[in-house]
Amino acid sequence: MRVQHNIPPVFDKNSKILILGSFPSVKSRETEFFYGHPQNRFWRVLSTVFGCDLPKTVDEKRNFLLAHGIALWDVISECDIEGSADNHINNVIPNDLTPIFSACPIHTVFVNGRTAQKLYDLYLFPLTGRAAVYLPSTSPANASWSFERLLLEWRRIITE
Repeated sequence: MRVQHNIPPVFDKNSKILILGSFPSVKSRETEFFYGHPQNRFWRVLSTVFGCDLPKTVDEKRNFLLAHGIALWDVISECDIEGSADNHINNVIPNDLTPIFSACPIHTVFVNGRTAQKLYDLYLFPLTGRAAVYLPSTSPANASWSFERLLLEWRRIITE
């Protein structure tokens, strides 16, 4: 099934890092915000890394990102996908990152998971010339990574 990304990017003039996922899950598309599946560890990992309370509402999540200089979006604008699994993504059209890079002093791009890394390297790196730093996926499908192990890697967003 052909699906278009329905969530606008989050960023402002103070965003210094950009985190890119691959494409929103079914649950995220339903809630119209990033990492909407309750088992995805993205918000728990970030709030722990920054030593903050877990944001729960869309407004709290957006405010959390902006307060910490984080821009958030996905690599893919449109694709064929069944369900939410990254391995079902085909016929990709990438997002245009120009609005973010032209409005923000982004110094580091991070990708959330191998699929985001692969697609970024294929479609966006040739356009941006900016290498992306890989971080392991926070998806519940990445069950081989414990929460503690994810934290060790994701702390890089405050040190790089």
